[in-house]
Amino acid sequence: MSNAPHADRALKLESRAVIRLGGAEAKTFLNGLVTNDVEKVAPGKAIYAGLLTPQGKYLFDLIVFEDGATGDLLLDVEAARVADLTRKLMLYRLRTPVEIEPTERSVWAILGNIHAGDSVASPDPRHPDLGWRALLEPGVMPDAAPLDLATYEQNRLLLGVPDGSRDMAVEKDFWLETGAERLNGVAFDKGCYVGQELTARMKHRTSVKKLVVPVEVEGGAPAPGTEIVTADGKAAGEIRSGHGDHALAWLRLEYGDDQLAADGKPVTLIR
Repeated sequence: MSNAPHADRALKLESRAVIRLGGAEAKTFLNGLVTNDVEKVAPGKAIYAGLLTPQGKYLFDLIVFEDGATGDLLLDVEAARVADLTRKLMLYRLRTPVEIEPTERSVWAILGNIHAGDSVASPDPRHPDLGWRALLEPGVMPDAAPLDLATYEQNRLLLGVPDGSRDMAVEKDFWLETGAERLNGVAFDKGCYVGQELTARMKHRTSVKKLVVPVEVEGGAPAPGTEIVTADGKAAGEIRSGHGDHALAWLRLEYGDDQLAADGKPVTLIR
């Protein structure tokens, strides 16, 4: 089909889904809610952002695209939490004339060279080594060789990129503790948004003491939620998602250079 991107390797991300925001005020509406500057979104240029609690803690993360054909915003979000996010957006909408609805589009991760055609696609805004993201209409598939999930996950983990609530604790982790600044997920020079005051205070008045980071686990990553401890038994953090010998971990940075273990397996921070 004409709008299928041509690329090297592609993977359909079954854990992701797409919500559409339509209407002339969609950008202004979303910009008042999320951590990044939605006004910078354009066809071919997506942004990464978070929707937070008023206390600056993670609720949802999203990659925001603009559909060049319609001007609508398309939100790449966790599939399992589409209903929750839709309800939250509708709660904030009040009388703003913005249409909010799930779509049937699929989310694809694409590595290598890409010719996007007229599809909705952008370089992944979180890290250049993640390649491209494409949001495709039902029945459309990239003209590409398959990219296996294990390869994608290994790359994501080594780059220290969280995958939604698998790696970020809902209503628990502060946005800056998720690595959001390094992943281009916050604009400190934009106007107000939900949780902005606490996020700005953490940036300018304190230091981030806990962070979601990539780690190597000798003998294979244990189950998510497994506690990480120091050699003398102090609680240093916990494992989040993992694959093979690599994982993301929520870690107290004061223990980053210590001898660490999870489920008896040595844990090393990847810097």
